[in-house]
Amino acid sequence: MSVAEENPRISSVTRHREGEGRWSELLRRDHLAATVTLCLGVALFAFNEFFISTALPTAVEEFGGAALLSWAFTLYLVFAIIGGALAANQKARFGARNTLIAAALVFATGTVIATLATGMPQVLAGRLLQGLGEGIIAGVCYALIPELFPPRLVPKVFGAEAIVWASAAFAGPLISGLLTEYWSWRAAFFVNIPAVAVFIALVIAIVGQPKQRTVAAGAVPLPRLVAFGLGILLISLSNTASKGYVMAVLLMMALAVFIIAIRSDRRSPHSILPSGAFSLRTALGTGLWVVLLMPLAQASGSVYLVYSMQQLWDFGPTAAGFSSALMAMSWSATAIVVASLPSHAFRIRLMWTGPLILCLGLVGLTLAVGSGEHRLVFIGQVAIGAGFGISWGTLSQFLMDVSTREERDKISALLPTLQSAGYAIGAAAFGATANAFGFDEGASDNVLSLSLLAVFALACVIAVASVFFAVSTLSLSRQAPSAATLK
Repeated sequence: MSVAEENPRISSVTRHREGEGRWSELLRRDHLAATVTLCLGVALFAFNEFFISTALPTAVEEFGGAALLSWAFTLYLVFAIIGGALAANQKARFGARNTLIAAALVFATGTVIATLATGMPQVLAGRLLQGLGEGIIAGVCYALIPELFPPRLVPKVFGAEAIVWASAAFAGPLISGLLTEYWSWRAAFFVNIPAVAVFIALVIAIVGQPKQRTVAAGAVPLPRLVAFGLGILLISLSNTASKGYVMAVLLMMALAVFIIAIRSDRRSPHSILPSGAFSLRTALGTGLWVVLLMPLAQASGSVYLVYSMQQLWDFGPTAAGFSSALMAMSWSATAIVVASLPSHAFRIRLMWTGPLILCLGLVGLTLAVGSGEHRLVFIGQVAIGAGFGISWGTLSQFLMDVSTREERDKISALLPTLQSAGYAIGAAAFGATANAFGFDEGASDNVLSLSLLAVFALACVIAVASVFFAVSTLSLSRQAPSAATLK
């Protein structure tokens, strides 16, 4: 018996996919522009992240204010998460086209402010607007995937977006480095402007106006948005605290803010989060836990891997940075393979193996630090990328499928927002762990190894939790009728 036959929740969204789409269909006249539009929306976020991380240190050298460098990343992240939380509301109120155009203009305004900055305060203001605009763009672009493409092509779209991310990880730092070194750091900022112009033109051509204005969106939930943003800000600040008790207090404050905000949101008739979000009794709720925990676990490598390779094994910046590019390329290649599988039901059945392979990759990083065998790092990074490639696109599509039509936009916009939140929470959690074990710039190799061993061991525990929730998601999906049948 097939998964679709034994699983009523999956079967209703699988029967019409038996004729799976082909990659070439994304390049046909009726889908090409939509493919380019959504991939460009992702590219704005991905390339901007790598461009700016390479160019900002040079801007700091010009203006001074090195203490504000971390704020350039923190403000971007906080407002990107706020924008992602706001995306579904704005799409419902003004339509996808108007929302995307407005968000792109906000992003472009932030880019111009940062490009023409005469000091770090203007750079920070520009980064704030960039984050807000890109958070909305990413959320709405995710929500548009099931609207612009037939279900059989959705896996291919996620595969195409994985290619964009891998390209950004590989080429972004190189291009930005060349622009910064041979021209100016401002060029690395300003290169976003022509991309925004093309994006707006494509949105106008492809994304239609809503047939009727939706009034069910309600007013902008400003207090809850501020609360969610404050929670992320507190988490980010905790990662910069020099004393352990200060970090603990900030994390506890963030947890309290999140609990209050989530409870308030659940009571609101116009909630930001979908009903049943993070519930342990539904496939939707446990699936969202996977979306949060996988990037949270992977943040250990994002924050500490390059540093550990430089300090423990004397790798240069380029060689150490290659490990990150290797992870991105593995993610992209695996996502393409999975998206090419002929059976949607089989892709769902494979979904839980992604977190498992992620866990094995993190075990490899842990063993690498513990044994001193640096080759395990590259093997672990390949496994981590493969774990995301196997499950991320399928899980995203699955969560869209099992949500009701009324809440599909909330789910879609929440996916990239949760990913960013996972990285932010992970960076703070692993920072607290490393500091507790004596991690410091002047620490000895033994202390450094011990603290990094604790970081990657904790990441393994979190990855195990994501495996549990992934298995629970598949199990729960077999116990209830599909939300898709209610649409």
